[in-house]
Amino acid sequence: MIIGEVGVDVARLIEIYLEHLQARKLAANSLRAYRRDLESVTGELVELTGTGADRLAVDRVTASVLRSAFARFAASRSASSVTRAWSTWNGFFGFLVVEGAVSGNPMQVVPKPRNAPSTPKPLQGEDTPERLLRTVAAGARRARNPWPERDLAVLATLLCTGVRSAELLELTVGSLAGRQGDRRLHVHGKGGKNRSIPIEDTLDSLIQSYLASRRARFGDRLPGGEPLFVDHHGEALRRGGLQYLVRQSLRAAGVSDRVQPGAMVHALRHTFATRLAEDGASAAEIAKLLGHSSINSSQTYIDVTAREQRLSVRANRTLHVLGELSSG
Repeated sequence: MIIGEVGVDVARLIEIYLEHLQARKLAANSLRAYRRDLESVTGELVELTGTGADRLAVDRVTASVLRSAFARFAASRSASSVTRAWSTWNGFFGFLVVEGAVSGNPMQVVPKPRNAPSTPKPLQGEDTPERLLRTVAAGARRARNPWPERDLAVLATLLCTGVRSAELLELTVGSLAGRQGDRRLHVHGKGGKNRSIPIEDTLDSLIQSYLASRRARFGDRLPGGEPLFVDHHGEALRRGGLQYLVRQSLRAAGVSDRVQPGAMVHALRHTFATRLAEDGASAAEIAKLLGHSSINSSQTYIDVTAREQRLSVRANRTLHVLGELSSG
């Protein structure tokens, strides 16, 4: 590998670093975000130095140049975006130090903004989740090729498991494991951390109804490696399709105004967590179910038993309407 050679260009080192990250089995969305942050700041470095990225030697990227590049980068971006890019570049240079490409990490003297603590953005309105599910179950969402069983299963899974949108899209048929009554959803989480979420019978019933409708549409074979949720062509549901499904479902239910700005699909995850907290689940239980590595900066991560997780899920009031819909 040429990484330890003097004068290696930044573009080449970025590709080596991304290969390193890919070997850690990070999610595709995470890898795209790393690349975007690295290439965006590199663009500012290129402007500042007047040198092409493929000719910009890493030893020319001093702390002073990086500070100027980040100042330019931050001018048109939010504090959270700048902080994320700072963390990406800090990890990049940390990797280069270990590999011997640079002698030190210049990011330590590059300032980063302080982010205000993020606040949950659940669906607003006490009856909003139930209204949304009932509307979709009734087939009220307009579509060229209506598929209410699929739509209901997707929304119910988001509301009753708290999975992230990227996690939902990566689920396979084999992710749903265990016997009826003890079903669990195996989730490949953020940062390569896996977790297992209890699935109650009411949600399981809706998912099984969706899978039956899918077999009727596209054939009986559903190998474990197949995506759990698909589009109207039988292909894996993608991010844009999921966002469209949620947006149109909210509109059909007349609750689009109950979604806070910037939330959309993530609002369903926040609703799951908020309702668990309201119904008595502990912070440790919620953190475990959501796939967080820690409760907050001042608390250590607390493991909870499978029974405690299941009791936490069972307390979710959104599940109550699923029994009504699955038996109707």
